[in-house]
Amino acid sequence: MTIRVLVVDDSPLIRNVLEAIINEQPDMQVVGMAADALEARDKVRDLNPDVITLDVEMPKVDGLTFLQQLMQVKPTPVIMVSAHTAAGSDITFRALESGAVDFVTKPAPGAAGGQDYGQLIAYKIRAAASARVEAREAPAPRVASAPARKAAKKAPADTPQVFFIGASTGGTQAIQEILQAMPAGCPPLLVVQHMPENFSQAFARRLDGMCDITVKEAENGEPVLAGHAYIAPAGQHLLIGKPATPRRYTIQLADADPVNLHRPSIDILFRSAAKRVGAGAVLAHAGEDHAGGARTIAQDESTSVVFGMAREAIKLQAADEVLPLGGIAPRLLEPAKV
Repeated sequence: MTIRVLVVDDSPLIRNVLEAIINEQPDMQVVGMAADALEARDKVRDLNPDVITLDVEMPKVDGLTFLQQLMQVKPTPVIMVSAHTAAGSDITFRALESGAVDFVTKPAPGAAGGQDYGQLIAYKIRAAASARVEAREAPAPRVASAPARKAAKKAPADTPQVFFIGASTGGTQAIQEILQAMPAGCPPLLVVQHMPENFSQAFARRLDGMCDITVKEAENGEPVLAGHAYIAPAGQHLLIGKPATPRRYTIQLADADPVNLHRPSIDILFRSAAKRVGAGAVLAHAGEDHAGGARTIAQDESTSVVFGMAREAIKLQAADEVLPLGGIAPRLLEPAKV
């Protein structure tokens, strides 16, 4: 089946770049292009595309507003196309909360982004085409947690248990839900979410304002502390390093080549978990690697936006348990007795 794609962007250059990339793929085709949200609205109605690529910043009606309207009347898998800016990253994460499946950055000016960029676009469109999207209202304004409440919690000296979470397309909201359910003082969490460079810090900062635990972008060599979640920096692999003292682990970052187009890579994190932590690790959204005796949890199909990575883990018998998203955090906390 050919995936029918509508490209929405106010830049003719970006529209042409995306059209060339998509039409080079044997299993997808651009069926229409629009320069603004008003034109896109008509083409969604007339063309009924399988996937939409949507510019974040557009004249007349911005991409976020159009997305929220679309999700109320005609839910469709949407990939946001965002600029490498702080404003762009904030709007992009709001778009993911509003129902977008995933996002990519715009190619560099005067370039088509290269072969890897084209492969990444195609990968995300294929994943989005299988996404489960539902009608939804625009999210209510969020209220940030008070920093003082976090500072008052003193982390234990040892970290006998560590949680490892890996997520790809459609995973940002799953990570948010899991971390929001974690109490201050819980075992530390190391998190890999596949995303472009310059977005992981904004992602961590956004989550930190929503959670009782401290959420931060991981830094090489820092200690792994209870009550903290460490988000892998985009463009670097995240590993759990050799303990500085017994049962006190450290963060290790690496600039090795991407794995299956991704850096950070979930497989790299999970392999380090198997090597360093063994049975103390708990993996959510398990990938292809079963972490050497650790208990693994995969999100079930009914609550997954895209049931891809978890499905492969289940097929490979690498998941010990398959749970709905709402059941993952409580299950993680059971052995920890927080």
